[in-house]
Amino acid sequence: MRSTRQLSITLPNEMAERVRAKVATGEYATESEVIRDGLRTLLARDLAVETWLRETVAPAYDALKSDPTRAVSVSEVRTALAAEYRKATKEP
Repeated sequence: MRSTRQLSITLPNEMAERVRAKVATGEYATESEVIRDGLRTLLARDLAVETWLRETVAPAYDALKSDPTRAVSVSEVRTALAAEYRKATKEP
């Protein structure tokens, strides 16, 4: 049984040229390899987002639901973010 399946795809001209350029420079051997690598990257990103949602966002949401006093106001968030930005950029 084959482990691959042939598909026909249509790309905008700019994307098609980028795929061809990757092959022309020798970065990839075939156009299919470029597309496969792009899909692997997309799947890895999706997995990272799903993991973040499950391991970070959902527990934080659950904690807030169980104890609403933990909530922070929008102005407190803005103040904290501004302070972090100043610290990161060393603004006075």
